[in-house]
Amino acid sequence: MDSARPFGAGAAGRPVHRPRPRHPGSPQLNAAPADQIRLLDVQALDTRLTQLAHKRKTLPEHEEIQRLEADLAQLRDLLVAAQTEESDTAREQTKAEQDVDQVRQRAARDQKRLDSGAVTNPKDLENLQSEIASLAKRQGDLEDVVLEVMERREAAQGRAAELSERVDSVAAKVEDATARRDAAVAELDSEEAGVRKERETLAAAVPEALLTLYGKIREREGGVGAARLYQRRCEGCRLELNITELNEVREAPADAVVRCENCRRILVRTPESGL
Repeated sequence: MDSARPFGAGAAGRPVHRPRPRHPGSPQLNAAPADQIRLLDVQALDTRLTQLAHKRKTLPEHEEIQRLEADLAQLRDLLVAAQTEESDTAREQTKAEQDVDQVRQRAARDQKRLDSGAVTNPKDLENLQSEIASLAKRQGDLEDVVLEVMERREAAQGRAAELSERVDSVAAKVEDATARRDAAVAELDSEEAGVRKERETLAAAVPEALLTLYGKIREREGGVGAARLYQRRCEGCRLELNITELNEVREAPADAVVRCENCRRILVRTPESGL
């Protein structure tokens, strides 16, 4: 024995099956070699359908749309906040301007009264002049408030206008990404429909018992129910058959449905099996 070869390795260090218990409980199934080869074609189509489903699920547009919609939702929230602030400051400005107008009207009345000469009592005259001065100061303070509110309103209007443009821009990007996604999905759907039709036609030519067995194994083994025996290696589990298993496969009748002792998938023999 070559001591340099690792345990469980075949020629050229390739992995091989270790001897495994037989599976005596399964009844022998027979199918013409052509039907078994046809089953590999069915498997190839099933694999393609799985790939198409995965591609549809992982289209880059899905992630792009999700990211853009998150950005759009955030921008819309900010826009609503800016519009609310603009609306609030508009009401605040109106109230402040009304306050200024009331003070201005009262000051005008007092000034008119003063100018009319109707007030002759020195004390009353002094009080009236003091009130006019106080109203002038009050009017100035209120006008400053109006200016401050107007500045805040203009800032809110500017933010709302900017955010509205950004919302429109991102919404357009969402629409574009959605159209690209829909086009990609439609293309995949079209290809899938063709593959399914081809599979249906091909599967109809496979014996029902063989197809049923294949379906059960495929469901159990992650989508692969039949594999080619290529160069003494099962293409389902990628392991090389040991000498005992190879002899069993060689001795099996051509129409016998053999299975890999490791992964239990249907093992289809071809001229490239290396037997």
